[in-house]
This record gives sequence, structure tokens and C-alpha cells, in this order.
Amino acid sequence: GTLIIYQAYSSKKIDKRNQLRIERFLEDYIAQKPSRYSYADIKRITNQFKDKLGQGAYGTVFKGMLSSELLVAVKILNNSNENNGDHFTNEMGTMGRVHHVNVVRLVGFCADGFIRALVYEFLPNGSLQNFLSSADNKSSFLGWDKLQDIALGIAKGIEYLHQGCDHRILHFDIKPHNILLDQNFTPKVSDFGLAKLCTRDQSAISMTTIRGTMGYIAPEVFSRNFGSVSYKSDVYSFGTLLLEMVDGRKYFKVMEDSTSQVYFPEWIYNLLEQGDDLRIHIEDEGDAKIAKKLAIVGLWCVQWHPIDRPPMKVVVQMLEREGDNLTIPANPFCSTSN
Repeated sequence: GTLIIYQAYSSKKIDKRNQLRIERFLEDYIAQKPSRYSYADIKRITNQFKDKLGQGAYGTVFKGMLSSELLVAVKILNNSNENNGDHFTNEMGTMGRVHHVNVVRLVGFCADGFIRALVYEFLPNGSLQNFLSSADNKSSFLGWDKLQDIALGIAKGIEYLHQGCDHRILHFDIKPHNILLDQNFTPKVSDFGLAKLCTRDQSAISMTTIRGTMGYIAPEVFSRNFGSVSYKSDVYSFGTLLLEMVDGRKYFKVMEDSTSQVYFPEWIYNLLEQGDDLRIHIEDEGDAKIAKKLAIVGLWCVQWHPIDRPPMKVVVQMLEREGDNLTIPANPFCSTSN
């Protein structure tokens, strides 16, 4: 008798496993192509917009549920702002073709009457910004190993956008706010509202308006004297983000009244030259090494002239290496007239 019971039990187990496998396959298959939702679906998914996650210039983000397993973030775009048509088509155009562990996944969209919405996977740890702005607070400090993993993940995500897709995707708004963290603190690049698609061999792109966030915008985006706008502009923003990770506070105090004057983190450079410890939470030698490595790579990325900045592929390699054998670049803050 026991044998028959066991057989029945084990075949049930196999069934369940097969079922799970098929469901996973279907989930992945569906994930390749974002689903289209009606406004009624969006209301149902968000439980009548009950749980608001945040608000920005582009619209409002609500937490939603697609199934008991899949939580989503639903971005409802304002229809008042004339640029939001661009925002929607930019996100759809770039996100529909992107599949990478370090880029947020577009699950679906809604274009129903005047309603424009984008449905993303929900990332429970929010944005990297939350962990940096409170860096003085020991309890919310992620630890250097984790920061290094996060830096490397972001770099791989951006490298994929620049090199891994059929088109090159320039993000133009890389900043801690747009890096979201999943339950394991895997970073995912998000918010493609300002992104531009270009061909892989296109070295420069034309821009009619300045795109991006003050403090993270590369000099050439303001002034062509520095060179042309290209994927290297994202490298610059990533460098700024790295330097902020090293110190955790915003050292980019921007003059509100002037677009051209941004104060750069000369202090980082001075610290490296004097060999001082970089930060409040450096517990041991290993931590100091990581902090120094992130700072050096950050400085390479924020070189004034695009030609002096490494491409993301090289940035990834630098972040994967031991920090000891990295050379410190020319100080970008000494003189900007050369």
C-alpha cells in the first residue's frame, strides 16, 4: 500500500514541478513583449490608485499587483505636459527592446483615450538615492561590498544600453534617483523618459534642448566647446553618481541662477592625492580600497573632455579589478581652460 501512495505522491510532485516550469516559461515569454492594458485594467491593478509611491514632473507612480506573485509600479503620465508624449514614446521605444538584469523591466503599458501609463516591475528597496542621502546614518549605510556590487551592476546596465542592444540607447538621466534596487539590492537603471536611440556607429548626436538633471549633466551637453554629445555623456553622469556613492552626500551644489556653473568635488581629488581616508564609515583596509577604487573610476568618468573618459566596457573592467593597480587620472578640477 505504501508504495502506491508514494508513487501517487511523487507523480503529483513532478506535475507540480512541470507546471511551475511552464508558468516560468510563459512569464519569461510574456516578459519579452509588454502587454497592453486598458484604463479599467490599470484601475484594477492599482486597486483604484490606492498606494501612491511617488510623484515627479512626468506623472505619478502607484504600487500595483498583477498577480499574487508579481508586484508592479504603475507610472501614470500627466497629459497636461506637452513633452509627455515624448516621454511615453521614449520609454516604450527603448524599453520594449531591453532585457538585462540591471535594467528595469517594462511589463506593460496603457494608451487608452488620453491616459498614458507604463507598468514596471516593482522594486521593493526603492531608489539608490534613499541610501545615499542618509549615509551619515550608520544604520542605513549599505556597506562597501554592497556599494561596490551596486556600482558594478549599474555600470553593466549602462554598458548594455550602449553596446548590448540592436540600437545604442543613450539614457541622459543617470542619477541615484533613477537607480532602483530589488530585494537583493541588485541595481536596475530606470526612467527612460529622456533616452535617445541612435545607431551603434553614430559618434555624435544632435540635441535641441539640454536633457538631464543639474549636477549630473556632462559639460558638452551645455557647451560644444568640450566635444560632441555622445554615449560619453552617460559616462560622465555615472562618474558623478560614483563620486556621490563614495561620499554619500550631494557635493554638487548647483547655482540655481546659472546653468553653466557647477561646483565639482575637488575634495575627492585632494583626498586621493593626500591619501586621506575617504569617508565616515571606513572600518578596515578592504573598505578603504573599495572607496578609493570607486573614487578613481569616478574621476576617470568625470573628465571634462569626452575623449578622456573611458567607455562603459572599460569602466566595468576597472570596477572588476583590484583597485591597487588603477592610475589616478589628470585632475579635472585644476584648470578648465586647457
